Amino acid sequence: MSQHNSFKSGTSASSSKRSVLKRFERIDLLKKRGQWDGKKIVGLRKTKPDA
Repeated sequence: MSQHNSFKSGTSASSSKRSVLKRFERIDLLKKRGQWDGKKIVGLRKTKPDA
């Protein structure tokens, strides 16, 4: 009997690139780009991860 797709291991899903960054990743990326003013933590500008 074959296994349903939802029960297969998540190796392909976990190895895919995330499209959403966590807060500390966004701050690091903004610092690297020189766009971090260091004042506000809430309301960070939108960023796209580096390819």
